[in-house]
Amino acid sequence: MTAPASLLDRLDAGPVICAEGFLFELERRGYLTAGEFVPEVALEFPDALRNLHVDFQRAGSDIVEAFTYNGHREKMRVIGKEDLLEPLNRAALQIAKQVADAKPGNLMAGNISNSNIWDPADPTKQAEVRSMFAEMVGWAVEEGADLIIGETFYYAEEALAALEIAKASGLPVVLTLAPMGLNEMAEGASVVETAQRLEQAGADVVGLNCFRGPDTMLPYLKEIREKVSCHVGALPVPYRTTAEEPTFFNLSDVRASVPSPHGRTFPTALDPLYTNRYEIGAFAREAHDLGVNYLGVCCGASPMHIRQVAEAVGLTTEASRFSERMENHFMYGSNERLPENIVALGARA
Repeated sequence: MTAPASLLDRLDAGPVICAEGFLFELERRGYLTAGEFVPEVALEFPDALRNLHVDFQRAGSDIVEAFTYNGHREKMRVIGKEDLLEPLNRAALQIAKQVADAKPGNLMAGNISNSNIWDPADPTKQAEVRSMFAEMVGWAVEEGADLIIGETFYYAEEALAALEIAKASGLPVVLTLAPMGLNEMAEGASVVETAQRLEQAGADVVGLNCFRGPDTMLPYLKEIREKVSCHVGALPVPYRTTAEEPTFFNLSDVRASVPSPHGRTFPTALDPLYTNRYEIGAFAREAHDLGVNYLGVCCGASPMHIRQVAEAVGLTTEASRFSERMENHFMYGSNERLPENIVALGARA
């Protein structure tokens, strides 16, 4: 079997789609606990994880990203299951590899992400985070990853540490940042300058993922695309963030008759704040027009969103067979077989 083209070759040739968003989608499907967001599904319900990978793949994802987000040592300690750390990681990597290998040209990615324990003033904590990243990258290499994705970093120095460890694998590295509502990295560093530092340190792709929806991610993407020469990644959340509420942590829903018991819409009451699929498609087209070739959707994504991204940049996917054909809708359609009296109801339905 011919080896798939490398990530950089693919990006040089055109858009590459990467589905993220496993946490929210698997929680919605009933296989993961909101709040904890630990990917135990890889061990407990491997078929559910495999099916989601396949659904994203059919929708157009060229990269099968192993679901090891929050699968690091400290998070496993929080839930009292540190003994499952390596089995969980290896299971997630093996499932992703099986799915990627089943479709010629797909790539499998190992994953590391924000540790949530990084402390800029504590070298001991920093060393602990580095150790957690190193073991996860090591498992990814052993299980046949084609690249490493480091994602959702809100501390600049943690992102740089993740990049250093990922680059040591010898694999291509995608490194995406997730600035919070501060509109800067958590220690005060500039988002754009951090992207530049990541490029200078050897990242093959730099950009943004998660936290921000299309409207509050795009301005940063424009600046990053202007300031770096490497490939740029863009994976927003599919929610209507605004300048006043720049991340999905900030979003309010004044129309909710029953607010969430924990007092925030994030993460379990965001449903009414979704973008529609056409807004996601418009974002993908605009980002691609800027020169962004690494595209996807993060937390909140469903396969439908991934298909919309792929089609927006001119790709046809397996799932495109089922893209909308409103001309055949019984009220809104134009098919000559539709009765006029029924179609007429569409104006007053």
